[in-house]
Amino acid sequence: MSTTALEMVLITGMSGSGKSVALHALEDAGYYCVDNLPPALLTSFVALEQQHGASKVAIAMDARSGTSLPLIPQQLLQLRAQGVVVQSLFLDANTETLVRRFSETRRLHPLSRRDASDQRRALVDAIELERELLSDMREQAHVLDTSMIRSSQLQGYVKSLISAPTTQLTLVFESFAFKRGVPMDADYVFDVRMLPNPHYESGLRDLTGRDEAVANFLGAHPEVNDMLHHIEQFINRWLEALVRDHRSYVTVAIGCTGGQHRSVYLVERLAQVFGQQWATLKRHRELDAAG
Repeated sequence: MSTTALEMVLITGMSGSGKSVALHALEDAGYYCVDNLPPALLTSFVALEQQHGASKVAIAMDARSGTSLPLIPQQLLQLRAQGVVVQSLFLDANTETLVRRFSETRRLHPLSRRDASDQRRALVDAIELERELLSDMREQAHVLDTSMIRSSQLQGYVKSLISAPTTQLTLVFESFAFKRGVPMDADYVFDVRMLPNPHYESGLRDLTGRDEAVANFLGAHPEVNDMLHHIEQFINRWLEALVRDHRSYVTVAIGCTGGQHRSVYLVERLAQVFGQQWATLKRHRELDAAG
């Protein structure tokens, strides 16, 4: 039997949110992956993998597990007590996106009624029922909102999350455009649309908040520095409480109009500041999508 602690990633989430994409990313990262494992078999499956000397396993579960779902939180506590390193990811997406994805693929939602006269209404009802069934799982996992991201972005986000230290809190800083919606996975959201906008400077319009010229422009405005300082103060005020709450990840989303200049600049600065003492990850939703 291997003496190295087994690393296990549990992927749950909404049907159509990209669990298979996430599982493929973990397979690429060297994990042995199992899709739709019944919760009743979780502990025995992990024990078997430990006997075989496995080091990394990834398991996907969803609402098809039905009445067995309430078993999962207690099983995860038990596995952690046995020394298994457990990371739990919950993939989510807004209802409009999920309806579109199911309509495009012509797949039937696993909780939909096949004999319904209004299939769209039945699909929406099934999605809302699934949200209710999975609500406890969502509360105990790190949430990834896949509504506005491509498959390649999701794969990259999953790989970055599993590479982060599991023994300490990881801060995830994310920039986004309000015009494309607020990320559903954010623990804290800061609106910076009132700050000076480089978009209206012809020499800066096509650049991003990662470019030196934009950084110099924003850094020269006292209100931008005030915003940065106030966000730092807020996060610092609550970090120790979040650690005591046994949080593995905290996502801080910074939004501006286009997700290109102001929010990107502040995410870069915050990741730089907090990265000196904490594990940090940064995402730029709109820039990553364009890349």
